[in-house]
Amino acid sequence: MKITYLICIIGLTLFGCTSDKEQKPVNVIFILTDDQRWDALGYSGNDIIHTPEMDMLAKEGTYFRKAFVTTPICAASRASILTGLYERTHGYTFQQGELKEPYKEICYPKILKRKGYHTGFYGKFGVKFSKSKELFDKADIYDRNGKYPNRKGYFYKTIGEDTVHLTRYTGHQAQEFIKSAPDDKPFCLSLSFSAPHAHDSAPKQYFWQEKSDKLYADITIPAPALGDSKYFDELPKEVKEGFNRVRWHWRYDTPEKYQHSVKGYYRMISEIDDEIGKLRKVLKEKGLAENTVIIVMGDNGHYLGERQLAGKWLMHDNSLRVPLIIYDPRVENHQDVNDMVLNIDVTKTILDLAGIQPPKEYQGISLLPYVTTGKHKEIRESILFEHLWKKDEIPSSEAIRTEKWKYFRYRFIDTPEELYDLQNDPMETNNLAIDPKYQEVLLKLRDQCDQQIKIFTESKLVFATSGS
Repeated sequence: MKITYLICIIGLTLFGCTSDKEQKPVNVIFILTDDQRWDALGYSGNDIIHTPEMDMLAKEGTYFRKAFVTTPICAASRASILTGLYERTHGYTFQQGELKEPYKEICYPKILKRKGYHTGFYGKFGVKFSKSKELFDKADIYDRNGKYPNRKGYFYKTIGEDTVHLTRYTGHQAQEFIKSAPDDKPFCLSLSFSAPHAHDSAPKQYFWQEKSDKLYADITIPAPALGDSKYFDELPKEVKEGFNRVRWHWRYDTPEKYQHSVKGYYRMISEIDDEIGKLRKVLKEKGLAENTVIIVMGDNGHYLGERQLAGKWLMHDNSLRVPLIIYDPRVENHQDVNDMVLNIDVTKTILDLAGIQPPKEYQGISLLPYVTTGKHKEIRESILFEHLWKKDEIPSSEAIRTEKWKYFRYRFIDTPEELYDLQNDPMETNNLAIDPKYQEVLLKLRDQCDQQIKIFTESKLVFATSGS
């Protein structure tokens, strides 16, 4: 009997004996911030901003140094995250009506809910989608309130009798969701903070909680890189007269506005960081911390006065590059990843974490190999960026990026193409497009851009008629 028992124990150990932690389906919390650029994070090397919780997730998890959004605007970027598709495929951005029906069927929360996950959403949805709440078991969809051209745009929700900032409100709802989550189901909680987006209709733009008043108060924020007028003068006329410049006047056109706005932007990110800390405490109290993956990402980049611009929308890295962290407590190794990854990769990754086969139409890759090994067999040689909204105040553009080069062009205005050597000119200041020495590079990248555009356009036609 003793020999038989010992053989059984050895067999279980060698051939598939797993712990309860490994057997349980994993929970996922996906945190999306609004307008947080890649370097608005302590772990990225920013020695001013205070983000200890995000930094800890990055230090103990997987941090992606070169994460980008496919489209640098919230509506299209969020639709891409929901569907795992490029804007050129799903066709959604501002003023385009609702997200079209076939694409609704492959939204990651709908698939998770169908497969038995308990799903929740709190905050800014950002995509017109009838019955969007039906994607989730629990949902409360809200954003800054445009009726109020003042701090009430951020302070109109209540917890009990207290009117609170939207960041605090979203954090509170997240905690309540975790506390009430059923024990017999895994969950996926999507949190979409309105912060640190400026409240555009208000003169002061940025609004934070009283607790943050002294944060950064004794610091002078350094002037923006490329803040000299010569960088503004090099921009196309349509950009110089467009919304990027209008919003620069709102936020940065005096030293006082600049200090107020950047400190406000940083304070609002720090307040999101506070909520992440509170959420992790609840996970620990509930015994869920060791089986809950946390993903943190920005929905697009942001200009903080570079080139005397504000907002996003354009093809510079300021506008496209975002923070991305995946913290999986089941993985002991920390990874810093230098490969280029995209917002549409997160969609596929969430389903991969849940053990669910993603739709064949998804255009991203799962990032789990990076999380577990730091490497991936599908390394991108180039990525396409696009901003397709046809609006005079925001010139539409498209680009292709490799590790070394970026090529971009505007779509509906008559202005030269642009080409940058990112290794020697990471701030994209020396346009090589007209230099004869680089014509071969220019032609190659132009062709790559055209080919990728063709692929994603044809994907739209195939997908829209497939009935998927």
